[in-house]
Amino acid sequence: MRVRLKSNLVVGTTILMMVAGCATDNKVYVEKSVDSLYNNAVNSLEARNYIVAAQQFEEVERQHPYSIWAVKSKLMAAFSNYRANKYDEAVIGLDRYIRLHPGNRDVPYAYYLKALSFYERISDVARDQRVTEQALDGLTELVRRFPNSKYARDAKLKIDLTRDHLASKQMEIGRYYHDRGHYLAAINRFKRVIDDYQTTSHVPEALHRLVEAYTALGVTDEARKVAAVLGYNYPGSVWYLDTYAIATGSDTRKEAEKEGVFARTWNWLF
Repeated sequence: MRVRLKSNLVVGTTILMMVAGCATDNKVYVEKSVDSLYNNAVNSLEARNYIVAAQQFEEVERQHPYSIWAVKSKLMAAFSNYRANKYDEAVIGLDRYIRLHPGNRDVPYAYYLKALSFYERISDVARDQRVTEQALDGLTELVRRFPNSKYARDAKLKIDLTRDHLASKQMEIGRYYHDRGHYLAAINRFKRVIDDYQTTSHVPEALHRLVEAYTALGVTDEARKVAAVLGYNYPGSVWYLDTYAIATGSDTRKEAEKEGVFARTWNWLF
């Protein structure tokens, strides 16, 4: 009988210790009013404590999931993560917000913020451009879905910059192949710039590089066709002058006073 009592005493003591340990390790859950939670989160955001603000906005939704502030807090938590440069967390939160509240008036901003979460991470052209493509996709989707929103204009400007960045990457790869004599690979890259990024500033150079590559391969007819396109669309560009010099062996910069550039150009092309 004594043994049994002693055993029960040990078990009881162990349980008390476990409970005490749990009470020490875990934070005590304290329910607060939605106003208090939301205001604290806003204060943290204004103080630029973005990570804390994100956690506090998430707490609003956890404690008051059916309040009107819970919807706003989802978006504000994503914004706080964005400001904290936690872009992946921001995108996850924004995707969830868009999925759960597709008709909310702040959805255009959610799409915009999601695109910015990629746009802010665009790296130099020497690196992989997957995030640049994601930024372009996000910006394009925003303009397509909400063309009249106040975010569409800025998105269009960023689309142009993003496309120029992607074209620059293709040009870099094309030059790399061209300099090493891999002309067919270079041609594919330059053609992609011309076909996919027609409005960028890299098109004149891409056309010129195509003329160089075709000339190096001995494909004269193709070189002349590309040169004609370059001359018609960019007659005053330095790339056209360089193209003409390659084709004729003369520098139009030095001989401009002898004959009109356009007259000699058309004589050569046709």
